Formats: sequence, structure tokens, C-alpha cells
Amino acid sequence: MAERRSRGSQEVETPAPVIVRRSKKGGDHDGHHGGAWKIAYADFVTAMMAFFLLMWLLGSTSKYDKQGIEDYFNTPLSSLLGGNEGTAAARPSVVQGGGRDISDTRPGDGKKSQVQPAPPTPAQPTITPSDMGKLQQLKAKLTALIEQNPALKAFKDQIRISITNEGLRIEVVDSQNRPMFPSGSSKLQPYAVTILTQIGAALNDVENRVSIAGHTDAVPFTAGPEGYSNWELSSERANAARRALVSGGMHAEKVLQVRGLADVLPLNSNVVDEPTNRRISILVLNKAAEQAFFHDGGRTAIDENSPASAAIPAAVSRLQPVAGSHSQP
Repeated sequence: MAERRSRGSQEVETPAPVIVRRSKKGGDHDGHHGGAWKIAYADFVTAMMAFFLLMWLLGSTSKYDKQGIEDYFNTPLSSLLGGNEGTAAARPSVVQGGGRDISDTRPGDGKKSQVQPAPPTPAQPTITPSDMGKLQQLKAKLTALIEQNPALKAFKDQIRISITNEGLRIEVVDSQNRPMFPSGSSKLQPYAVTILTQIGAALNDVENRVSIAGHTDAVPFTAGPEGYSNWELSSERANAARRALVSGGMHAEKVLQVRGLADVLPLNSNVVDEPTNRRISILVLNKAAEQAFFHDGGRTAIDENSPASAAIPAAVSRLQPVAGSHSQP
């Protein structure tokens, strides 16, 4: 709107001032906000979804799958170019990665892994020359004792000493007319007590542990209580031999095992009532066999009749041949 002013006798019309209003820039509260925040929010949601998906995969994946993934990302090029021996790279797959194929180890899918982890093989104990030397010395001492002691020399045809791959084996066997036990009994004859008591003290020369086994022939045991068999009889005879050895001076803590084997390990399987099949076997274990016994929880197969291995020369001492037969379970 124009403004009128008087200049002398004339009126002069002056223009009205123009007011320009300028808005402040940089403020986010008044102007148009745009869509940049939507993109940032979408990226955030995507990242969170990826994170939770990763957590779910890690929670539902076995340790073998994780190991395979780790192996692949540690050495991806070597896996793609052929892999390493002992890994799953040699298995047919789209990507020859390291570790196990995660497709066959999913929980609950009923599939079995084609490659099972090989359990570590424990080192087998070995027979040391020192241990072997001690058992050889014990064998020589027992052989000399039998020859020099009249109480033993009279029965030397019933005492057999040998070196096996598990130690020193001493066997006291029946003869045709001189059984160690009365028929069907676990009570030692006086001469058998003499043999075992004389041997017992000599076994203290070595710290090796002892396994004692009783054997019968193959004649079925029919007398006695119902269910009583050669198994019970052979076990009771082995325990009677243990008592005689301890009575002779053998330390009781040396005994590692007392067992009855009935007729499962005969010396002569062709004759059911062969007298020599009825015997007491005393095995002085070498250290390797003793360690194997404890390692296997007592399930080791202690050798009773097999010859010594190639590393241990056979040294079987049969002082006199045993002949004849007598039916004596």
C-alpha cells in the first residue's frame, strides 16, 4: 500500500517497503524429513534378523559341523584345490571344504555320518629287557630249587615251568596215580601243599603280580549240590592253591587274580580224562601284561597255554614226561 507524503504544495506517493521472510535452514522439525531414516531402519532390521538367524544355526549345529565350517574358513583355498589328507575334502561335495559334511549330521534326520572319528589307539605296553631278565632269573631259581630240595624233587615230574608272552608260568599237574586233590574235592593233598608252599616264598624275589587258575578235565561233575559243576570246582581249587602259596610266604598282595577255567583250556583235548588237564596254573605276570590287565578293566586274556611270542624265545622246562591216564575230575 503506497504512502502519501506532502512536499510543499505537492503530494508525493512513496512505495510501501517490501518485507521478505526467509525460513531457517538445517532444522529437521519444521521442514520435510525425507526417506533416509527408512533405509537406515531397514538395514538395522536386516542386520538383527541375520544375527538371530546366525544364533539359531549355531545352536542347532553339531560340534562336527562347526569344526568343518571352521576348517573351511581357515584354509578355503587348500580345501577347494584338493584338501588335506584326513579331512572331508576328498568326499564328493559341491564345495570341497574341510571337516565333515554338515548334510549328514543333522540332529533327528536319521542319517549317519559317513566318516566316524577314529578313537585314539592307546600305546601297547612292551616287555622291557629288565623285566624279562627278572623272570628268567626266577625261572632258573625255581628250577634249581626243584632239583636241590628233596621235598620238591620227588614230584618234579608234576611241575612245569615255561616263559610265555605274558610272564612266567608255573604249572602243577596231576599224575596218573598222584592227584593233587581227591576226586570232586578242593582239599589239597599234603604233597601238593608242600609243592605250593615251597614255591610261594620264591615268588617274592620279584615284585610282579600273580594270576592263579584252576583247571579240571572234561569229565562232567555230577556229585554235590544241584548246579555245582567243574566251574565251581576249578575255582575252589585255585583258591586253595592261593592259600597254600600265601602260607608258604608269598605276599598276599601279589595276587591279582584267582579264577576257575574248568576244562576250557586242556593240555590234551583228545582225552577227556587226561590227568595233566587237571592242574593249577600260576602265572607271574610281566609288567606289560599287568598294565594291560588294569587298562582293560580285568578283561585281558591272560595266556595259559600259547607259546611265547617271537620276541620272547620259548623256554619250556618239562623235567620228566608224564604218562598214563586216570579218571579224576
